[in-house]
Amino acid sequence: MAGRAAPTARRARLGAELRRLRERAGLTTTQAADLLGTSPGQLSNVEVARFGVSADRVRVAARIYSCSDQALIEALVAMTGDRRRGWWEEYREIMPPKLLDLAEIEHHGTALHAAHSIHIPGLLQTVDHAREIYRQAVPEISPPEIEHRVSYRIKRQAVLYRTGAVPYRAFIHEAALRMRYGGRAIARAQLLHLLRTSELDHLTMRVIPFANTYYPGSGQSVYYVQGLVPSLDTAQLDQSHGPVFIDSEAQLAQYRLLLERLGETALGDAESRDLIHGIAQEL
Repeated sequence: MAGRAAPTARRARLGAELRRLRERAGLTTTQAADLLGTSPGQLSNVEVARFGVSADRVRVAARIYSCSDQALIEALVAMTGDRRRGWWEEYREIMPPKLLDLAEIEHHGTALHAAHSIHIPGLLQTVDHAREIYRQAVPEISPPEIEHRVSYRIKRQAVLYRTGAVPYRAFIHEAALRMRYGGRAIARAQLLHLLRTSELDHLTMRVIPFANTYYPGSGQSVYYVQGLVPSLDTAQLDQSHGPVFIDSEAQLAQYRLLLERLGETALGDAESRDLIHGIAQEL
């Protein structure tokens, strides 16, 4: 087993899921290590992602932990492979680790869902719009760091244009469409970019208008990344101190319900594009 100073988000999630399986089996670290033929220290290092783990080892652990969910087992096995460094690693020394984790999580996602009330989703922002967002950050971000973050955000958008891109669905409140970050010209260019992007076959863009009397979630922004199985999904929330990742099954179920209800109240695809076009014409 090889140690790693900065474990990837994928390895960290794998370790956390193996720990959950062990705990559900009612085994202590010492008991499980004995059954696995390893030491408690080595097992702990796997669970906290200091050490990697092989596919065969995952299957053995699943059997010992009495896990009968074959889909989950195969999903965990898949997480042991493809240990190549992702493009986000070039930002390792200049960006907060949580932002790098976000890129890795969405890179491996099977479907992406965003819900925003004040901001345009990051994967749909233009360069100028993103730069203005970072310029207005509190606490203030230095100009060089702003450019690093803008570059990083634009590179993340490749997930929408790569071969075999996964489905992406965005719920955007009308309030976000009417915010004029950077002035009228930048705001209009951003709206026109949304209209162009909405034409991608795998992308769905739905607007929640001011006229609605029902808006589930009270305006909370959510980015939801589907995994190979529902229990490996991840919900990401924006906080002033950085992104927060949610992966408990109970909370994931709540966010899936939130997205379902947003889908019920949002305008249809064509109506959403018409509203975006109308707002752009007003600028």
